[in-house]
Amino acid sequence: MSTGTGKVTSVKGAGTSGAGKAGRVTGLGALEDLPVLEVDPLLDDPGTRIVVCCGSGGVGKTTTAAALGLRAAERGRKVVVLTIDPARRLAQSMGLTELDNSPRRVPGVAEDKGGELHAMMLDMKRTFDEVVEAHADEERARAILQNPFYASLSAGFAGTQEYMAMEKLGQLRALGEWDLIVVDTPPSRSALDFLDAPKRLGSFLDGRFIRLLTAPAKVGGRAGMKFVNLGVAGLSMFTGALDKLLGASLLRDVQTFVAAMDTTFGGFRTRADATYRLLQGGDTAFLVVAAPERDALREAAYFVDRLGAERMPLAGLVLNRMHSSGAPGLSAERALAAAESLAGGIPGGESLAGEAGEAGEARESGEAGEARGAEEGIVPPEDAALAAGLLRLHAERMRVMARERRQRDRFVARHREVPVAEVAALPGDVHDLDGLRTVGSRLAGGPA
Repeated sequence: MSTGTGKVTSVKGAGTSGAGKAGRVTGLGALEDLPVLEVDPLLDDPGTRIVVCCGSGGVGKTTTAAALGLRAAERGRKVVVLTIDPARRLAQSMGLTELDNSPRRVPGVAEDKGGELHAMMLDMKRTFDEVVEAHADEERARAILQNPFYASLSAGFAGTQEYMAMEKLGQLRALGEWDLIVVDTPPSRSALDFLDAPKRLGSFLDGRFIRLLTAPAKVGGRAGMKFVNLGVAGLSMFTGALDKLLGASLLRDVQTFVAAMDTTFGGFRTRADATYRLLQGGDTAFLVVAAPERDALREAAYFVDRLGAERMPLAGLVLNRMHSSGAPGLSAERALAAAESLAGGIPGGESLAGEAGEAGEARESGEAGEARGAEEGIVPPEDAALAAGLLRLHAERMRVMARERRQRDRFVARHREVPVAEVAALPGDVHDLDGLRTVGSRLAGGPA
């Protein structure tokens, strides 16, 4: 079903208020009557409180999240962007020397409409520490934070980054200081990591092995030690191998950690469940970000299906780095034929080149046309070589466009209910707020 803000719940029908408005995806080989993702109505809607940008790595997800945050702020929203990307260029594009685990106000943002933009970068270990401090008394928290096993767990346990991203989202939402939170999710090898990591970490903290290790602390005294001896006896060969590999104190560190963590396990699970429900809420919008490449769109399709299965509110697909041409009517084949004619000096080649120039440069001056006439149809060798080179470049661009649109059309043919926003490729990297504004404008359907 659709929501009033155009968000597609469980990947069903398109919305009706702009974000899922039916329209036409433009470009070579476009399919007709597809829902177009309209970004501005989504960002302007006060009912949209969280926008989650998700997808595989290397598709422009972080830049998309930052551009959305900037555009929303300059349209009057008080926004915080939570990013996981450690690249310094993002902080620099926002005019900041660095980003850390606390929101920083971004300078240079137009605030005449009352909006603000803050940005932060997830510090996974610090966020984990904050959770421990929130769910344990001072003495127990100190024991946990100083435990060597905890240091390893909080710094690199599988799924910790994804879990802590969601934990930080829950913290920001609970503060209530921002009316829009834009989340750049961690780049994952699998689209499932983002949704499954909190459950995996919760399962680890609630697993049989952990319960076995916490049992001595619960039983206590000599009886507890007898239970440990019995319970661990079956694992003696395994733990002996671990002792040789990782050090004799490993098991003791784990036992100390889980004994101290026993009272905080419920807090982890409760918060993970609450954040998961928050993501399913009507004030959340997921944007799947992809590039027009087979692997990226395959993962995007998988993510769309998974979001639907989990009943997460999908707003649409952002398809970055789409190429275009100023002369779409000139095919790759005709451009190559013209280039070969010019290069070979075949009579009539210059007329094909003229046709290409006319298609791509309608604003050509009359003086230039008269100059060509004065040459009586003869193209100077240097001009012919330049024109042939440009025609070959055009042919290659048309082939790239055709390949990108084939990949896009495969996706939309299987997911016709998902609104799509195509973002034209930029000539270079984004390195300042103006670059982010350009991306935001293209996201919203502005000039390429």
